[in-house]
Formats: sequence, C-alpha cells, structure tokens
Amino acid sequence: MYLRFVTHRVDDDSNRRQGVFQAIRALREEGGLSEEEKERVGDLRNWFNERLEKPKSFSKSTRPHATPRAISWFKDTAKEHIAKMYELVAILRAHNVTVEVVRTARPGYIVYEDAFQVTAEPFAETNT
Repeated sequence: MYLRFVTHRVDDDSNRRQGVFQAIRALREEGGLSEEEKERVGDLRNWFNERLEKPKSFSKSTRPHATPRAISWFKDTAKEHIAKMYELVAILRAHNVTVEVVRTARPGYIVYEDAFQVTAEPFAETNT
C-alpha cells in the first residue's frame, strides 16, 4: 500500500492535488508561518533531506526535457517518514489547510523507487 498526503490545490506541474511539501513551501513563501513554525519546518525539511532520496525521474518518457507527470508516494512501511509527514500536516491544518491522506495499491507507472517511496505516473483511475 502507498500513501500520499495532499491538499485541495492543484499542482501546476502534475495537474494533480498539491502535496504537503509544496503546500508548506507556499505557506512559508506567503509569510504565513510563525517564527517557531519556520524553525520546525526547517528542522523537518532537513530531516527529510538527510533521510529521503530525491527521485531521479518524474516521467516514464526517456526523451530529454519530458514533461514531469509523476508524483511521489510513501510506502506504508516508511513509518518514521510518515510520522514526520503528520507533523507537517499539523502545521498546515493549524492554518486551515485541508490535508487528506490518499491510499492506493496502484499508484501508477512507477518511474522511481527506493526503500521508502515510489514516484509514479498515475493511472487514469488513481485517486491523487
């Protein structure tokens, strides 16, 4: 099973619901975070940067400059990563940002995978 944390905003790149990392970045850039929240978000961002690989591919196409259509999902076995995501979710919810956790066994065409996540181009029926 795979999990994705999403808001109701649509991401410009994927045309799917915006993920929590993008939502947190937008809230920070809009000046919506307190100093304490900025510090916590920075700590969490550093934690993820140290413990989560950046996917090497966001497209199943091998063409140079292919449109990035893939989105990332956590594997349900990535317990520590998921717990840290809920910390980011709590900050967003404190600012009235609705966050939903989507679960699926079929995230789409997998274009990248590591121990904690997959990046996949969603199937038409994949709820994202």
